[in-house]
Amino acid sequence: MAPTLAFDIATIFPTFFDGALAVGVLGKALERGLVEVRVHDLRSYSDDAYRSVDDYPYGGGVGMVMKPEPFFRAVEEVEAQFGRGWRVFLTPQGKPLTQEVCRSLAEREHLILLCGRYKGVDERVREGLADEEISIGDFVLSGGETAALAVVDAAARLVPGVLGDEDSAATDSFATGLLDHPHYTRPREFRGMAVPEVLLSGNHGEVEKWRREQALKRTRAVRPELLEGKD
Repeated sequence: MAPTLAFDIATIFPTFFDGALAVGVLGKALERGLVEVRVHDLRSYSDDAYRSVDDYPYGGGVGMVMKPEPFFRAVEEVEAQFGRGWRVFLTPQGKPLTQEVCRSLAEREHLILLCGRYKGVDERVREGLADEEISIGDFVLSGGETAALAVVDAAARLVPGVLGDEDSAATDSFATGLLDHPHYTRPREFRGMAVPEVLLSGNHGEVEKWRREQALKRTRAVRPELLEGKD
């Protein structure tokens, strides 16, 4: 079976992804051939014997900047073998990763994720390679690998067949524009905290009404901006 969605990840730490790709939903999706992830070591595309991928910044300043050559060579080799991909540069300067963005990414057949490190990446990578720039939040990570893994996980779970229940993704937080409602399982009472009676009533209409109310209440309390402009 040909994968519905393929990822190529360019990074200087290819082993970063080993554990996460071997377990859970992602592990099963890879095993079943619904998703494919190929990881490429940027040091393999360096042009010197030291496998250098960074250098001092022009104009001075602290930190090291990743060179453009390894990124361009990695993308060129990947696309020569697998065809043109949608190139995503993971950067704090990118647009926020939202559920809507994840849905858009999941509809593409081939994603190439570019992971930076150190002080930054040569601007020509953004100008000459990136189709889209994505950030996973207003904070700084040590590198783009954590962000790339978030993109892989969030997009892959939207591929048909990846989740055991197709309705699961449709009821996740943000899928309807709201945060998710509270969930409960056994036991009915735990350390003085009881399951709401409505969930035990068997009245599906009342259960859905309660869940909707709780989702609205939680969203209003924690992320009120998600309700702006909505009825």
